[in-house]
Amino acid sequence: MLYRRLIRPLLYTLPPETAHLLVLRLLRVGQELPGLCLFTERLLRRGSEASKVRVFGRELASPIGLAAGFDKDAEVYRIMGALGFGFVEIGTVTAESQPGNPRPRLFRLPQDRALVNRMGFNSSGAQAVARKIGQRAAGDPMLGINIGKSKATAPKLALLDYERCAKRLGPLADYLVINVSSPNTPRLRDLQAPQELKPLLAHVQAVLRHEVGGRQVPLLVKIAPDLSDAEIDALADLALDMGLAGIVATNTTTHREGLRSSAAEVARCGAGGLSGPPLRQRALAVLERLRERVSDRLVLIAAGGVETAQDVWERLHAGATLVQLYTALVYEGPLVAHHLGRQLATLG
Repeated sequence: MLYRRLIRPLLYTLPPETAHLLVLRLLRVGQELPGLCLFTERLLRRGSEASKVRVFGRELASPIGLAAGFDKDAEVYRIMGALGFGFVEIGTVTAESQPGNPRPRLFRLPQDRALVNRMGFNSSGAQAVARKIGQRAAGDPMLGINIGKSKATAPKLALLDYERCAKRLGPLADYLVINVSSPNTPRLRDLQAPQELKPLLAHVQAVLRHEVGGRQVPLLVKIAPDLSDAEIDALADLALDMGLAGIVATNTTTHREGLRSSAAEVARCGAGGLSGPPLRQRALAVLERLRERVSDRLVLIAAGGVETAQDVWERLHAGATLVQLYTALVYEGPLVAHHLGRQLATLG
């Protein structure tokens, strides 16, 4: 309530990316205060009835996680875990540091409770992110690391980018996600084609076996919601054939149908990926098709338009093992995962 009535209106006086960076700075300060993460986690865990789930060899207090895009450079994942997220996916991380696309590149559509972004994988690079993660602590949340191709890298050389990221970050990850579905890096989505994706996945799998040794790092791929049914089926079959651990479904969409915002507001946002409730039905449909295709042979992480406990419950019952959100955090505040976890228990 405090967030909606006081903090959100203040943040919304700032440009979206400026507000985002301010929130990251405040969270980083909180994370660095001795004992605050542990105190917060214990305080919020009282009365939290979120269902525990075991996945990738870990037991999570909640199936609700933070999607990639919020904590790109592994700056605040520990405190996000303390605030109620069962797991955190950082990134997208690129092999070398890059600034991303020119600003402005992040936009709000409040009438739709949505965001449009064309960030373009702004990243401090794999080596810098690895240093920030440092030595993993026992109390850290489960950490997924999302990796992608640099903007300047030609698609035919993308394999080398993913290789460098996997070498650096694979040993630090509880799971690793190959992002080939962002609409904001030129020709990245071309890598979703099975003939392009298969050698890329095989190479990253080989890198992980070599770099990580005895521990098997679960490898997943993140797909777009704008694929046809035939393309979804082909990617699901490929994931099974390659022995992947799972699929993240879905990334943002380039479509703009059914928005409440005026055409002028939408036009002002320009190109980029749309996230939030307008993506809900399509993301759910992709999840349902994947589950029908792969049964329980893959872990499915549902993302896209998740805002309410009902959304979480719906995704879990449609076959997801885990559920991610990001845009809801912007509209509902840092305790959104905690509140949804408590509400989720009442729906069981």
